[in-house]
Amino acid sequence: MRTFADISVSLDGYVAGPAPSLEEPLGRGGEQLHGWAFRLAAWRRPHGLDGGEDGPEARWVEEIAERTGAYVMGRRMFSGGDGPWDDDPNSTGWWGDEPPFHAPVFVVTHHARPPLELTGTTFTFVTDGVAAALAQARDAAGEGDVQVSGGADVIRQAIALGRVDELQLHTAPVVLGGGTALLDGVAPEALEIVETIGTPQATHVRYRITKTHS
Repeated sequence: MRTFADISVSLDGYVAGPAPSLEEPLGRGGEQLHGWAFRLAAWRRPHGLDGGEDGPEARWVEEIAERTGAYVMGRRMFSGGDGPWDDDPNSTGWWGDEPPFHAPVFVVTHHARPPLELTGTTFTFVTDGVAAALAQARDAAGEGDVQVSGGADVIRQAIALGRVDELQLHTAPVVLGGGTALLDGVAPEALEIVETIGTPQATHVRYRITKTHS
Protein backbone atom coordinates (compact mmCIF):
# COMPACT_ATOMS: atom_id res chain seq x y z
CA MET A 1 0.00 0.00 0.00
CA ARG A 2 1.60 3.20 -1.18
CA THR A 3 0.75 6.84 -1.67
CA PHE A 4 1.64 8.40 -5.00
CA ALA A 5 1.10 11.73 -6.73
CA ASP A 6 0.18 11.80 -10.41
CA ILE A 7 0.00 14.96 -12.52
CA SER A 8 0.77 16.44 -15.95
CA VAL A 9 3.37 19.19 -16.18
CA SER A 10 4.94 21.49 -18.76
CA LEU A 11 8.61 21.45 -19.76
CA ASP A 12 9.14 24.53 -17.60
CA GLY A 13 7.54 22.95 -14.55
CA TYR A 14 3.99 24.29 -14.47
CA VAL A 15 0.81 22.27 -13.90
CA ALA A 16 -1.44 25.16 -14.96
CA GLY A 17 -0.91 28.24 -17.10
CA PRO A 18 -1.30 31.88 -16.13
CA ALA A 19 -4.64 33.39 -15.06
CA PRO A 20 -6.75 30.29 -14.22
CA SER A 21 -10.49 30.95 -14.12
CA LEU A 22 -13.78 29.06 -14.16
CA GLU A 23 -13.73 29.40 -17.96
CA GLU A 24 -10.09 28.23 -18.17
CA PRO A 25 -9.45 26.25 -14.98
CA LEU A 26 -5.99 25.23 -16.15
CA GLY A 27 -5.04 28.79 -17.11
CA ARG A 28 -3.92 30.01 -20.51
CA GLY A 29 -2.53 27.07 -22.46
CA GLY A 30 -2.87 24.66 -19.57
CA GLU A 31 -5.21 22.24 -21.32
CA GLN A 32 -2.34 21.36 -23.67
CA LEU A 33 -0.70 19.50 -20.78
CA HIS A 34 -3.36 16.80 -20.99
CA GLY A 35 -3.51 16.29 -24.75
CA TRP A 36 -1.49 13.08 -24.37
CA ALA A 37 -4.32 11.59 -22.26
CA PHE A 38 -7.31 12.82 -24.24
CA ARG A 39 -6.40 10.58 -27.17
CA LEU A 40 -6.13 7.35 -25.15
CA ALA A 41 -8.90 4.75 -24.92
CA ALA A 42 -7.96 4.13 -21.28
CA TRP A 43 -8.67 7.79 -20.47
CA ARG A 44 -11.72 8.15 -22.70
CA ARG A 45 -13.66 5.14 -21.41
CA PRO A 46 -13.96 6.33 -17.77
CA HIS A 47 -15.04 9.74 -19.08
CA GLY A 48 -17.87 8.22 -21.13
CA LEU A 49 -16.17 8.70 -24.50
CA ASP A 50 -15.72 6.23 -27.34
CA GLY A 51 -12.64 5.42 -29.36
CA GLY A 52 -9.04 6.23 -28.58
CA GLU A 53 -5.62 4.65 -28.89
CA ASP A 54 -4.03 1.75 -27.04
CA GLY A 55 -0.36 1.16 -26.31
CA PRO A 56 2.14 1.63 -23.46
CA GLU A 57 0.65 4.95 -22.32
CA ALA A 58 -2.85 3.47 -22.23
CA ARG A 59 -1.63 0.52 -20.19
CA TRP A 60 0.03 2.90 -17.72
CA VAL A 61 -3.25 4.84 -17.35
CA GLU A 62 -5.12 1.58 -16.76
CA GLU A 63 -2.58 0.48 -14.14
CA ILE A 64 -2.88 3.81 -12.32
CA ALA A 65 -6.65 3.40 -12.09
CA GLU A 66 -6.40 -0.24 -11.04
CA ARG A 67 -3.94 0.44 -8.22
CA THR A 68 -5.84 3.43 -6.81
CA GLY A 69 -8.15 2.70 -3.89
CA ALA A 70 -8.82 6.34 -2.94
CA TYR A 71 -7.98 9.84 -4.17
CA VAL A 72 -7.00 13.12 -2.52
CA MET A 73 -7.44 16.43 -4.35
CA GLY A 74 -7.72 20.13 -3.63
CA ARG A 75 -10.86 22.21 -3.78
CA ARG A 76 -9.88 23.86 -7.06
CA MET A 77 -9.35 20.51 -8.73
CA PHE A 78 -12.82 19.51 -7.60
CA SER A 79 -14.73 22.64 -8.62
CA GLY A 80 -12.45 25.58 -9.35
CA GLY A 81 -13.76 27.62 -6.45
CA ASP A 82 -12.30 28.49 -3.06
CA GLY A 83 -15.06 30.39 -1.23
CA PRO A 84 -18.23 29.22 0.55
CA TRP A 85 -20.09 26.49 -1.28
CA ASP A 86 -23.23 28.60 -1.63
CA ASP A 87 -21.22 31.02 -3.76
CA ASP A 88 -19.70 28.32 -5.98
CA PRO A 89 -21.50 28.04 -9.34
CA ASN A 90 -19.76 24.71 -9.86
CA SER A 91 -20.49 23.26 -6.43
CA THR A 92 -21.07 19.72 -7.72
CA GLY A 93 -17.65 19.72 -9.37
CA TRP A 94 -16.16 19.50 -12.83
CA TRP A 95 -16.76 15.79 -13.14
CA GLY A 96 -20.42 15.36 -14.13
CA ASP A 97 -23.01 12.95 -12.74
CA GLU A 98 -20.73 9.92 -13.20
CA PRO A 99 -17.16 10.96 -12.30
CA PRO A 100 -14.28 8.87 -13.67
CA PHE A 101 -12.84 7.94 -10.26
CA HIS A 102 -15.12 5.07 -9.08
CA ALA A 103 -13.41 5.20 -5.69
CA PRO A 104 -13.65 7.46 -2.62
CA VAL A 105 -12.34 11.00 -3.20
CA PHE A 106 -11.25 13.28 -0.34
CA VAL A 107 -11.35 17.00 -1.16
CA VAL A 108 -9.21 19.39 0.91
CA THR A 109 -11.22 22.55 1.55
CA HIS A 110 -11.72 25.32 4.12
CA HIS A 111 -15.51 25.03 3.88
CA ALA A 112 -17.44 22.13 5.38
CA ARG A 113 -20.24 20.32 3.58
CA PRO A 114 -21.84 16.86 3.66
CA PRO A 115 -20.41 14.14 1.41
CA LEU A 116 -21.53 14.30 -2.21
CA GLU A 117 -22.60 10.92 -3.62
CA LEU A 118 -22.58 10.62 -7.40
CA THR A 119 -22.69 7.52 -9.59
CA GLY A 120 -19.79 5.31 -8.51
CA THR A 121 -17.95 8.03 -6.56
CA THR A 122 -18.41 9.72 -3.20
CA PHE A 123 -16.64 13.02 -2.52
CA THR A 124 -15.84 13.67 1.15
CA PHE A 125 -14.87 17.23 2.09
CA VAL A 126 -12.02 17.50 4.60
CA THR A 127 -11.56 20.79 6.46
CA ASP A 128 -8.64 19.93 8.75
CA GLY A 129 -5.85 19.78 6.19
CA VAL A 130 -3.93 17.55 3.84
CA ALA A 131 -2.66 15.19 6.55
CA ALA A 132 -6.22 14.45 7.65
CA ALA A 133 -7.34 13.89 4.05
CA LEU A 134 -4.46 11.48 3.47
CA ALA A 135 -5.30 9.56 6.64
CA GLN A 136 -8.95 9.23 5.68
CA ALA A 137 -7.98 8.15 2.16
CA ARG A 138 -5.58 5.55 3.56
CA ASP A 139 -8.38 4.06 5.65
CA ALA A 140 -10.78 4.06 2.69
CA ALA A 141 -8.34 2.62 0.13
CA GLY A 142 -8.27 -0.87 1.62
CA GLU A 143 -5.58 -2.87 -0.19
CA GLY A 144 -5.27 -0.18 -2.86
CA ASP A 145 -2.97 2.81 -3.07
CA VAL A 146 -3.79 6.44 -2.39
CA GLN A 147 -3.44 8.80 -5.34
CA VAL A 148 -2.80 12.50 -4.69
CA SER A 149 -4.19 13.99 -7.89
CA GLY A 150 -3.52 17.69 -7.41
CA GLY A 151 -3.33 20.52 -7.53
CA ALA A 152 0.25 21.56 -7.02
CA ASP A 153 -0.21 22.90 -3.49
CA VAL A 154 -1.81 19.70 -2.21
CA ILE A 155 0.96 17.60 -3.79
CA ARG A 156 3.70 19.80 -2.30
CA GLN A 157 2.09 19.63 1.14
CA ALA A 158 1.79 15.86 0.94
CA ILE A 159 5.45 15.55 -0.06
CA ALA A 160 6.53 17.92 2.73
CA LEU A 161 4.62 15.77 5.22
CA GLY A 162 6.67 12.77 4.07
CA ARG A 163 3.51 10.94 2.99
CA VAL A 164 4.26 10.49 -0.74
CA ASP A 165 6.23 7.43 -1.85
CA GLU A 166 6.16 8.05 -5.61
CA LEU A 167 5.71 10.97 -7.97
CA GLN A 168 4.43 10.27 -11.49
CA LEU A 169 4.94 13.15 -13.92
CA HIS A 170 3.58 13.31 -17.46
CA THR A 171 5.69 16.00 -19.10
CA ALA A 172 4.12 17.50 -22.21
CA PRO A 173 6.31 19.20 -24.87
CA VAL A 174 4.78 22.57 -23.96
CA VAL A 175 6.32 25.72 -22.47
CA LEU A 176 3.76 27.80 -20.55
CA GLY A 177 6.10 30.57 -19.43
CA GLY A 178 4.30 31.02 -16.10
CA GLY A 179 1.44 29.76 -13.99
CA THR A 180 1.31 27.28 -11.13
CA ALA A 181 4.70 25.66 -10.46
CA LEU A 182 4.76 22.13 -9.11
CA LEU A 183 8.11 21.42 -7.47
CA ASP A 184 9.03 24.60 -5.59
CA GLY A 185 10.82 23.47 -2.44
CA VAL A 186 11.41 19.88 -3.58
CA ALA A 187 15.14 19.21 -4.00
CA PRO A 188 16.25 17.42 -7.20
CA GLU A 189 18.16 14.79 -5.24
CA ALA A 190 14.92 13.77 -3.53
CA LEU A 191 13.75 11.94 -6.68
CA GLU A 192 14.98 8.63 -8.10
CA ILE A 193 13.79 7.51 -11.55
CA VAL A 194 12.04 4.14 -11.47
CA GLU A 195 10.30 3.92 -14.86
CA THR A 196 9.99 5.98 -18.03
CA ILE A 197 7.87 5.92 -21.19
CA GLY A 198 8.58 8.38 -23.98
CA THR A 199 6.21 9.31 -26.83
CA PRO A 200 5.89 12.35 -29.10
CA GLN A 201 2.98 13.53 -26.94
CA ALA A 202 4.62 13.29 -23.51
CA THR A 203 7.40 11.79 -21.43
CA HIS A 204 6.08 9.78 -18.50
CA VAL A 205 8.38 9.24 -15.53
CA ARG A 206 7.74 7.49 -12.24
CA TYR A 207 10.02 8.69 -9.46
CA ARG A 208 10.64 7.23 -6.03
CA ILE A 209 10.86 9.97 -3.40
CA THR A 210 13.90 9.22 -1.26
CA LYS A 211 14.03 12.32 0.95
CA THR A 212 12.42 15.74 1.16
CA HIS A 213 13.59 19.16 2.26
CA SER A 214 13.04 22.75 1.18
